[in-house]
Amino acid sequence: MLKGFFLTFLLLGVAMVAILGFRGSTSTAPPIEIFPDMVRQPKVRPQAPLSFFVDNRGMRPPVPGTVPLGYEMPQPQSPANVGVPPAAAGLDPAVVHDLAFGGGAGYANTGKMGGNWGNGIPLPVTPQFMERGAERFNINCAICHGATGAGDGIVKQYGMATIVSIIDDRIANMSDGEIFNTITHGKNTMLSYGGTVTVNDRWAIIAYLRALQRRERATAADIPPEARIELEKQ
Repeated sequence: MLKGFFLTFLLLGVAMVAILGFRGSTSTAPPIEIFPDMVRQPKVRPQAPLSFFVDNRGMRPPVPGTVPLGYEMPQPQSPANVGVPPAAAGLDPAVVHDLAFGGGAGYANTGKMGGNWGNGIPLPVTPQFMERGAERFNINCAICHGATGAGDGIVKQYGMATIVSIIDDRIANMSDGEIFNTITHGKNTMLSYGGTVTVNDRWAIIAYLRALQRRERATAADIPPEARIELEKQ
């Protein structure tokens, strides 16, 4: 029985070699590839020619108006949008990126005042600004930290046990500048968001985070008198 097994195994091996051949061998006959293993794909390779286009270049120039990932289009300067990158027309792409993602050394771009982490939101905190922060938070942060910041996002339910609550005292007592730096460069298992979230949006997220932290610690004294009367009626 064992002899029959080895004989069958040998015959199968010979049959596979006869059909598939040896990888890397040469032949004048067209190759028969049952499992090409994605070795040859119809794809564009960097810096490689491509006859599909008239100029035979595979890599195509960006379409007119292309901007760096996450860049916000310039807006008229007003108290409501101080800090928005100025018009990018005619600027080098690297300069445009710095304007969008923080190329300066000031507090708004680094979170530092001198050699220390600073405090305060360097942009006007308006209802629209807070709404923007809530939107960006729910897109970029809630998946890990949860909608309320309690560290119970969907990622934690799938095994990421190192996610912290960002409404606890440790984070609440952290300076705004240090939180800005964490968003920009990442920390521990948290990745960097400096390349995908603009400077303005990072500050908007921090402003919304502060609202979540205050909500966690709210007391009856924080309720406006007119709203307190309505609550007492319920």
